[in-house]
Amino acid sequence: MSAAATRENRMFEYEMAAARRADLIREADRYRQIREAKKAHRASLRSQDPEGPVSRNRSRFVRAA
Repeated sequence: MSAAATRENRMFEYEMAAARRADLIREADRYRQIREAKKAHRASLRSQDPEGPVSRNRSRFVRAA
């Protein structure tokens, strides 16, 4: 293999590695955004709970036999 072919091969491998790295960064960013959106959605559902805690008025009732 000539020196030019070896250089081209190394350049191709470098470009492939750079493209793979960019793909991994995009995938990690997308995963992080989805995880943060799910966390925010769960938090918003908790803050919209109209009923409040159930155990608050438990002591007002007598236990049945």
